[in-house]
Amino acid sequence: MHSKWKYAIAGGLAGIANGLFGGGGGSVLVPLLTGYCELDQRRAFATSVAVILPLCTLSVGIYFLRGGLDLMAAAPYLIGGAVGGWAGGRWFKGMKVSWLKQAFGLLLIYGGVRSLL
Repeated sequence: MHSKWKYAIAGGLAGIANGLFGGGGGSVLVPLLTGYCELDQRRAFATSVAVILPLCTLSVGIYFLRGGLDLMAAAPYLIGGAVGGWAGGRWFKGMKVSWLKQAFGLLLIYGGVRSLL
C-alpha cells in the first residue's frame, strides 16, 4: 500500500480515538506510525505531536458547538499543558529513544489500568 494511504489511515484512527475519548489520538498514532507506517520512534513521536494539534482543535470545536466544553475548567490544564509541552519539546532531542519508548509504554499501561478501574 502506498505510504500516503498508510499515513491517512493512521491519522484517521487517531482522529476517531481523539473524537470518541476527548484525547488519546497520540497513544494510537505512535504505535501505528512505528509499526504500520514504519517510521523510526523519534520521528513517530514528533509526527504525532504535529498531527494531534489539528485533531484536538477539530474535536474542541465539535465539543464547543454541542455545549460540552467548559473553557474555565480547562484553563489550568491549558496553562500546565503549554509549560509541559514546551519542556518536553526541549528535552526530546537529548533523550535516548529506548527511554522514550519505555516511558511511553508505561504511560499507556497506566492509562489502561486507570480506565479499567
